[in-house]
Amino acid sequence: MTQSTCITSMVINNYLSIYIFIYTINDYLKRSLFVLCLVAKMSHHKVAITHPISSYNSIINELAQNWLRWDKNKETRKEIEQLVEQKNEKELYDCLAKRIAFGTADNEIMMLLTHTLHTGLRGQMKAGFSNMNDLTVIQASQGLCKYVKETIPEAQKKGVVVGYDCRHHSETFARLTAATFASQGFTVYLYSKMVPTPFVAFGVTDLKACVGVMVTASHNPKEDNGYKVYWENGCQINSPHDKGISQQIELNLEPWTIDVNSLLEKVDDPLERVTKSYMDQISKYSVRGSVDMATENVVYTAMHGVGGVFVKDAFAAFGLAPYIPVPAQVGPDAEFPTVTLPNPEEGKGALKLSIETAEANNSRLIVANDPDADRLAAAEKLKDGSWKVFNGNEIGVLFADWAWQNARRQHGGDSINPSEYFMVTTAVSSSMLRTMATKEGYGYDETLTGFKWVGNKARDLIDQGKKFLFAYEESIGYMYGEVSLDKDGVRGAAVFTEMALSCYARGTSCQEHLESLYVKYGYHLSKNRYYFCYDPSKMVSIFNRIRNNGEFPKTCGPFEITRIRDLTVDYDNGYEDKKARLPVSSSTQMITFYFKNGAIATLRGSGTEPKLKYYVEMIGDDKEQVKATLDQVHDQVIQQFLRPTENQLSPPSDE
Repeated sequence: MTQSTCITSMVINNYLSIYIFIYTINDYLKRSLFVLCLVAKMSHHKVAITHPISSYNSIINELAQNWLRWDKNKETRKEIEQLVEQKNEKELYDCLAKRIAFGTADNEIMMLLTHTLHTGLRGQMKAGFSNMNDLTVIQASQGLCKYVKETIPEAQKKGVVVGYDCRHHSETFARLTAATFASQGFTVYLYSKMVPTPFVAFGVTDLKACVGVMVTASHNPKEDNGYKVYWENGCQINSPHDKGISQQIELNLEPWTIDVNSLLEKVDDPLERVTKSYMDQISKYSVRGSVDMATENVVYTAMHGVGGVFVKDAFAAFGLAPYIPVPAQVGPDAEFPTVTLPNPEEGKGALKLSIETAEANNSRLIVANDPDADRLAAAEKLKDGSWKVFNGNEIGVLFADWAWQNARRQHGGDSINPSEYFMVTTAVSSSMLRTMATKEGYGYDETLTGFKWVGNKARDLIDQGKKFLFAYEESIGYMYGEVSLDKDGVRGAAVFTEMALSCYARGTSCQEHLESLYVKYGYHLSKNRYYFCYDPSKMVSIFNRIRNNGEFPKTCGPFEITRIRDLTVDYDNGYEDKKARLPVSSSTQMITFYFKNGAIATLRGSGTEPKLKYYVEMIGDDKEQVKATLDQVHDQVIQQFLRPTENQLSPPSDE
């Protein structure tokens, strides 16, 4: 099906005009328009096109020639050479035209040109500007290097911290990053061994560096890798830095001539220093001397990632007995051979070997990290012999209560001034933290999804003199204390284990303690899941159908909607001016529905994966009634808003 359109001009980055006259464009040729934009930006000249079909071939050829001129990696060069020889224009387009995004794209053009929205880069490891490889890492590092030099005083003296995980090519990408910065006179701290992501966030502030880079794709499939950037405050980058870095990348696409090996002889290895400092600082959160702890076996899995050694040290720093490892998963393995996805959030399927290990060792507690150890999962054996895998909100509530009770113990009990303290969570996490904060009197703040928002909000409040206790997001990311301002599964594993052992010493369990919190604060039950949505245009159309040109739905099935917040179009009818109070971005899809019965439902497009996520919560005092209503609202949201069959949405593999 075709559509008629006429595009007269377009301004890219305020310095380049592209004059294009296209009158009949199908979906395939529409994409070539954005190829033109990329080529023009790369070449820094004006492009006039009157025949898109004939021009398309030359554009792809120019992209390929740029790649072959710049890429020095034999394997990825060969990939492009073979595609050129085969004249495989579709594959060449896919890997060359849609440049891998850095940071958050804020306009429609960049949305169509990119795969992900992230605080850095993330994509498949293969040839092309669309993917993670030596060349795109070099280009990102050059742009980041230039931006940091221009933005931060004495940046070269302060230096950069570079870490990497166990994924294929992670060490190579880290070395290229380190050498790029060293070539510009930066002090470079390059970890000599693979480390958890929290060690870069912590390392930036501990070493007083100006920026940090962690090479990781966290819990993504084994084919992926990524490039995560931290600013000098130890937080993930946010606007305007992401935009500024992106602009500098585009201005520094051609690789600089450097001698990587000789430059790496000048870097410092901070591993020993940072490890000692980190363990010393997290140990202050242990309450072993003031709270009784049971002595029980605890099973831990690193999910084939880097966490094993560091969680072992964290347990020792807390005075905990060594954990029992899951033998097949405790060591780093880039193939992640025992799991479909290296993501402990996936539940019992991902924790199958952990449960088997726990059963064999008479253990009732499992703690788990994802491969870069920035997230934490937990499971507990119940009295009936079944295993409970806690969801992200449940772990978050247990952490929040533990943090508050410890603050009371350490700072005066009933005489404590709650208003001096605060916690932070995200707009899609359970509202139970807000309820707890309201009842107990401590401060509460809410951000958009992602620790780039959470960490920076915590930093702002700390700078105002507030005492930070805890922050979390429902996707099993937890920040306990202010050792570093990013999610951290290493210290999280030690803190959660202490909390659990204190429950066991009192003759109760984590699940029973969670139940007591529901009785105290009300049942806040949720159903959070996702569908795969591989077509970005389909994602947009689903949300636009809901918006219905501004005529938002007033009901969902039999349930009345009383308020709608749309953070894509800056709309919130809960306020007189109908403007949202949280940050708005036209490049991300996110709508929240507030129901008359107290239910809350949020639909959101993931920023790092091809997923349409949904979050449904119901609150009340009667557990069974809350569960029943939650199920009903959940089902209506799926049927009325998502329409999986009609929209060709794919459920997770475990469904």
